[in-house]
Amino acid sequence: MNILSLQSWVCYGHVGNAAALFPLQRLGAEVWAVNTVQLSNHPGYGGCTGDVFSGAQIGALLDGIAARGVLGSCDAVLSGYLGTAETGLAVRGAVERVKAANPAALYCCDPVIGDEGPGVYVRPGIDTLLRDTLLPLADIATPNRFELGHITGRPTTTHTEVKAAIAAMQAMGPRIVLVTSLVTTETPAECIDMALGHDGQFWLARTPRLNMSPNGAGDLLAALMLFHITNNSRPAVAFTQAASSLQAILRHTLASGQRELQIVAAQQEFIAPSEIIVTEHF
Repeated sequence: MNILSLQSWVCYGHVGNAAALFPLQRLGAEVWAVNTVQLSNHPGYGGCTGDVFSGAQIGALLDGIAARGVLGSCDAVLSGYLGTAETGLAVRGAVERVKAANPAALYCCDPVIGDEGPGVYVRPGIDTLLRDTLLPLADIATPNRFELGHITGRPTTTHTEVKAAIAAMQAMGPRIVLVTSLVTTETPAECIDMALGHDGQFWLARTPRLNMSPNGAGDLLAALMLFHITNNSRPAVAFTQAASSLQAILRHTLASGQRELQIVAAQQEFIAPSEIIVTEHF
């Protein structure tokens, strides 16, 4: 399996490509990583150094990959944090070129825009570009609850509203929508949910709320979901596999007392999760 992954990169820690690259490789995929930004660390530490790459720079890298004659062997494209709206146009070009070379290739768009609390934290124009340009190309989308509501303009406070918002996003393009960081009026205080919509059906995964706020969990989940679907798993099965590995990694991270996801120390959890998360129709 060959996956083209266009995301951020941090030298220290695990977000963006630094959260997706190793788990995908551990599962057996070849990953062609193109970094949209390169930072010393996640800005959540209170400061970082690095650069945001231009759309022209990213386009040049894609030209170089295409010159190897390998786009027809690309099975999937994954995109995450963009940096600028111009970067999003380069991602669109990448997806279009891959799908032209291999119509069966899947595109997973993680529409990184913001989160509950901080709200929108990306540069102006990125949210509009995701909604109008990238999501229409996507087969899979992995928004968090805030991003689902922001993009669709719909409330997400109840299960009924969440399902309607998922359907609204599916109408934009992606046939599979996985919602993370989901808390509704029906979520117990000690839990947090994830929801999957596909082919008119909806599944819910409920996990204990852990006393931690790691960066990169959504990036990791998007990568795992894309891998398992590309690996010929049905979406509901892929949801269980991805959610189970993520929850196990989070538990290892909490036990370690470290802030960064323990994707290397707990790498066996990608192959054989020690805990299986039950997913149910809702």
